[in-house]
Amino acid sequence: MDAFHVLAAGGTAAPLVAGWSAHMLLLRRRLARARLDALTGLPGRELFTHVARRDLRRPGSMAALVVDLDGFKAVNDRHGHAAGDALLVALAQRLRYWASSLDGTAGRLGGDEFAATARLVTPAHLPGHLRALDTALREPVLHRDTTLAVGASTGAFVHGGLPQVELSRALRRADEAMYAAKRDGGGWRIADGPVPEMTTTNSRRTGRPGTTPLPGGAR
Repeated sequence: MDAFHVLAAGGTAAPLVAGWSAHMLLLRRRLARARLDALTGLPGRELFTHVARRDLRRPGSMAALVVDLDGFKAVNDRHGHAAGDALLVALAQRLRYWASSLDGTAGRLGGDEFAATARLVTPAHLPGHLRALDTALREPVLHRDTTLAVGASTGAFVHGGLPQVELSRALRRADEAMYAAKRDGGGWRIADGPVPEMTTTNSRRTGRPGTTPLPGGAR
């Protein structure tokens, strides 16, 4: 092939390569957006799971949290879904800020259920962090001249630097602690001691709202 044809071939290929690269970049961005919760902008379950697994592999003490709002249905019933959406967006922003301030990740699992990770200098600091989070989540939200407020039940599990801690186990223990807090009227609870074996769905306790037992009692 002479020089003219080489240059011609190169001149044709370069725009094609550049166009394909731009297409792939756009596709990756679209896929990333698709994995974000459309309402709150937080990572959805799939993306949160991916990032949280990476978080728990990092050295040092990490906490995994499950947060379930209290009284959210009443807000929807009384003020409408637009008000409920505004409340979810505001609380998601607060959880995101809290988690990012502790070098962690926040995500929306679905409905009014959220999860987060947080890095701890020492596990002894977690109660103070949870008190701050609980206070932030309970702050009223103003929506169209209406003051909206809900409670929150938060469960946390600290792996304390243990090697090879599975995210599913961490969230299961945090979920059980959250339900203990909810039974006590809300607030927060840290998982302590062994947790009895239980069937789970997507790492959540089977039998709770929104879950369905897996076939054959799979765990």
